[in-house]
Formats: sequence, C-alpha cells, structure tokens
Amino acid sequence: MSFRQKLLLLFALTVFLCVVVISASVWSTMRSSFEGANQERANTVAAQFRSEFQRRGDEVVRKVEAATASETVQHIALEINRGSSDSGGYVSEARSLAGQQHLDFLELVDHQGTILSSAQWQAKFGYPEPAIPSAIGSAGAFLKREELPQGSTLGLFAVRAARIGEQPLYVIGGERLDQGFLSTLDIPTGTRVLLYQNLDEKWSPKSLLDLNGPAAGADKIAPLVEQVRRSSQEARSVIHWTADSADAESFHAMPLTGPNQQLMGVLLVGSSRRPLVELQRQVVSAAMLVGGTGILVAVLASLWFAARVTRPVKSLAEAARRVAAGDLAAKVDVESHDELGELASAFNRMTEDLLQQKERTLQAERVAAWRELARRLAHELKNPLFPLQVTVENLVRAKEKAPEMFEEVFQEGTSTLLAEVNNLKTIIGRFSEFARMPQPQRKPTELNEVVRSVLRVFQAQLQAKTQITVQTELDPQLPVISADPDLLHRVLSNLVLNAIDALPQGGEITVRTQSIGDAVELSISDTGSGLTQEECARLFTPYYTTKQHGTGLGLAIVQSVVSDHGGKISVESTQEKGTTFRIELPCREPRSS
Repeated sequence: MSFRQKLLLLFALTVFLCVVVISASVWSTMRSSFEGANQERANTVAAQFRSEFQRRGDEVVRKVEAATASETVQHIALEINRGSSDSGGYVSEARSLAGQQHLDFLELVDHQGTILSSAQWQAKFGYPEPAIPSAIGSAGAFLKREELPQGSTLGLFAVRAARIGEQPLYVIGGERLDQGFLSTLDIPTGTRVLLYQNLDEKWSPKSLLDLNGPAAGADKIAPLVEQVRRSSQEARSVIHWTADSADAESFHAMPLTGPNQQLMGVLLVGSSRRPLVELQRQVVSAAMLVGGTGILVAVLASLWFAARVTRPVKSLAEAARRVAAGDLAAKVDVESHDELGELASAFNRMTEDLLQQKERTLQAERVAAWRELARRLAHELKNPLFPLQVTVENLVRAKEKAPEMFEEVFQEGTSTLLAEVNNLKTIIGRFSEFARMPQPQRKPTELNEVVRSVLRVFQAQLQAKTQITVQTELDPQLPVISADPDLLHRVLSNLVLNAIDALPQGGEITVRTQSIGDAVELSISDTGSGLTQEECARLFTPYYTTKQHGTGLGLAIVQSVVSDHGGKISVESTQEKGTTFRIELPCREPRSS
C-alpha cells in the first residue's frame, strides 16, 4: 500500500470515526432523553390515574355513606336488630338504592356476611360476600373483583356499616373500573393507556381494555402483563407491532392491588416510538451526509497533502534508487525550507560524502589490489627464478673449475632453464588471460541448454569416476535470458570441475535451475568435505586456492563473468556436508549507469 493510499485511508477513517462517535453520542443522548420523556409521561399518566382513582374512590365512599344513611337502610337495619326473619322482602331494595346514588354495584350484607340484596345480581340473595371480612374497617375505596351474570368485572368499592343495635348492616357499593374510567383521563398525544383486569388465574385477552373496549394485539402485550402478575412489580418493555420499528411502543406496566396486596389489575401506559425512530433516521441520514461530505473533503485534502509530501519523497526515493544502482552523482531538488527540504539537503550532502568516500575507497582498493596482485605474482615468479639462479651459478662454476665437465653440465642446465622459462611463460599467460577477460556478447540464451552442454563435456570424466553421480533439477519453465553462452559455459565448467575435485572419494553433484521473479538462479552443490567460513570469505580472491595444484584464478574469473552479466554469486558450505554455489542472473540486460 502506497503512502498516498495510507494517508487517504487515515483521513477517511478519521472522519468516519468522528462521525460515528458524534452520531453515537447524539443517538445515546437522544435515546436517553426519549426514554426520560417516556418515563415522565408514564409517571404523569400514573399520577393522573391515582388522582382520578382517589377522586372516584372518595366519590364512591360518599355515595355509599349516603346510601348507608338513607331511611331504607336504617329501616332494614332496625328490623334486623328487632329479629325480623323475613329477609326476602329486601331483595329489590339494593337496586333502588343503587339507582338513587348512581352506583354500578350495591349490596346489603348482614353481620354474618350474607347478602340480603344485590343490585347487580339479585340471584346472589342468601350467598356469602367474601369481601366483607377484609373490607371491614377500610376507610377508603378499594379494588374488588365482582361476579356478574355475564361474567366477572373489576370495580372500585367502599364498605360502610349501619349500626342500629348490636347487629350491623353492611352496605358495599362501587363503580366499574373499565374503559369508561380510562376515558376520564387526560392522555398526552402519542400516549395511550390500557387496563388489564386480573380476574382469572390465567391470561385472558378479553380482560385487556383500552378506551374502546377489548384491546387489539393483546397477545404481544401478554409477556409484559405476565411479568407483572408474577412479580407484582413495575415492568417496562418495547412492543413491536410490525416490521417497521416506527410502529413500536414503549410500555410501562404498573400493578394495581386490592385488599391484602392482592393483584387486581395492571395499568399499562404506552408511548409511541415513532418520534424517536424518525429522529434516529434523520440523525443517520445527516450522519451519512456529513460523513460522505467529510470523506470527500478528506479525500481531496489527502490528495493535496499527499501530493505535497509524496512528490519530494518520490524524488528522494528515485534518487536513492539511482544511488543504490551506483550513480552517486544523483541529486534531488530542494523545493522548500521545511523538514522535507532539510531531508533533501541532507540527502545531497550524503551523496557528496558517499562520492568522495567511494573515490577514496576505490583508490585504496586499487592500491590494495595491486599490492596483493604484486605479492601473488612475486610469489609465483619467485618459485621458478630460484632454480634459474642455481642453474646459472652451477654453469659458471663448472666453466671455471671443471671445463672438461662443462658440456655435460651445460646440457642439464639448459634443460632446467628451458623448463623454468616455460613455467614463467605459463604464469605470465594466466595473468594476461585474467587481465583481459572479454565483455559478454549477449544474446538470447537458454540456461538449461548451457547446463546440458557442460554436463555432456564432463560425461566421460564422470563415467570414469563411478563413485560420483550427477543429479539435475532443471526448471522446464525457465525463461530465456540475455547472456553470453560461451562465458556461462566457462563459468559452469569451472564450478563443475571444482565440485568433481571436492569429491575424491566419490559423492553426489546436484545442478538446479529455477525462476525467481525477474531473474533465474543456477546452483551447483556437492557432498564433499566443505569449507570453513574463512575459506568461503576468501574464495573469490585472485590467486587464492584451497587446492594443491590450483592457480587461484578460476573462481575469480567466475565472479568476474557473473558480475559482468549484472548477476551475483554466493557460496554456502558446511564442513563434512558439502558446498553450494548459487548464481543469480537477471533475465534482461541491466541498464548501464
């Protein structure tokens, strides 16, 4: 990934993260505010419900007290205390009293808890009233389940006693707590109120009421109501009516208890989530718009900034590549006075220093090379000169002291002189050959074919040494390279000959070729005794050899040929395991610097 791409990615990612963080913060704040507003509306409705519940309860208490103080109730209470046994005459009295006081329910109950008269269900005459024991002594109104001919319902009741004598007469009256009660509440816009009358042990959809009667979609609210029924604690939940999240509602469920904390109903306050969802969608749209605009601006800014930064960096990189290729005169233009300008100036100073250092190094290397060459040549010439000197001295002594033997000594001496002169000529010839190594005559060359031709040359020699086997691993897909096949033939011959010499007791030689990117690799391995690290370091030095009869110029010539082809040669060796020479050659002719 380029620097420009990284910069673009960094800018875009920064803008994206900023938009995400801000949007998430706004989203969270908005959601918290909405939930707080929902809670406030629910609390307002709940407070209004309690207030209305208290008002209606006080009204029920007042009406029941009025009924208790009426002449009819007082007369019935007096007759009961007088011991009248005909209670059947009171069956219709409760309905008349309920009509007078505008109560939905009213019952007259004796001191034993037996119903004497019921306005809502006359057939209950003579049945016990189970609410009397727990309701006696209750000063206010309370919730109570009431059985009717058509089923059960929930009502707001109050109990008062008419005490004339020792046996009190109880008046229990109330009003329905249903959708009619809900219609009296002032419900805010976007909010609705439901009432679940907990009349049965199991969930009953018909008991969930709204302003118009049984509420729709009761099954989706059932889990929330069941949670309140099990715990008798407030609960909250979000109800999704459709796949559109804007149709969802947040419900706050509050328990309604009667005597002995018995759960009699559940008040549910629902708030539409449409404003929140629509606002969230607007935030998302705005975030996408801002994010897209920000990313576009970031792209433009990164392009400008990258061009501002990468142009001098590219120039610097190109100059560095030229320096790496050997052009130490490479310079970069100093276009500014900032850090990039300082970097360019420092690079120019570095190349100047490198050029000067290279010149000094080259001079030192030339001197060292000539000294080494002179030392090597002097060593090579010294060996034949000593026999020449001794022979001449013998001839002189023979001439002076034994003229009669001079002819015999002369013949022997001239033979020695000629042999040593030929030796000198051989040394000088090798030196001249090394000094005038020809430049490669490049042409398309198949390296595998060069390998096969070299192995054919050594085939007879290898067959004579049955202990040596040759393995070839030639890449059939090896590309054609630009090289001098004759020089490569000479290089490979030298390396194969070295491998053969390294296996006096036999072994294996492996020749491999393979493609590596824009270059090819040739390796020659043997299983000989190997070399030390010091020997490997000096192996390509002219006149250095590890053989008894070597000239020390073979590997130096190999390195020279490989270098002239723009390649490189390396050696890897492990003692007692063998040696591997690796040659890497470019497929194309390198550009001249």
